Amino acid sequence: MAHKKGQGSTQNGRDSNAQYRGIKIFGGQATQAGAVIVSQCGTKWRPGYLVHQGRDYTLTALADGTVRFRGRCVDIIPADPSTPRLAIDR
Repeated sequence: MAHKKGQGSTQNGRDSNAQYRGIKIFGGQATQAGAVIVSQCGTKWRPGYLVHQGRDYTLTALADGTVRFRGRCVDIIPADPSTPRLAIDR
């Protein structure tokens, strides 16, 4: 009895797709509402002012403006001056 499979199927023929995680929009760059700022596993970067965190920890802009990294937080400095600046300089 042969202990190896023939030329049929193999056990190694799978590979997963790349996730392409990381920072998509860097500090000082302009962004639009709904744009992905950071794609990450876990909370390496935390959401700050005008930034939303999704179920998979992706950070997304809630308003048009400029991205600012402040420590481990990511903020959006709004382009529209009528947007309330409540927590930008905490």
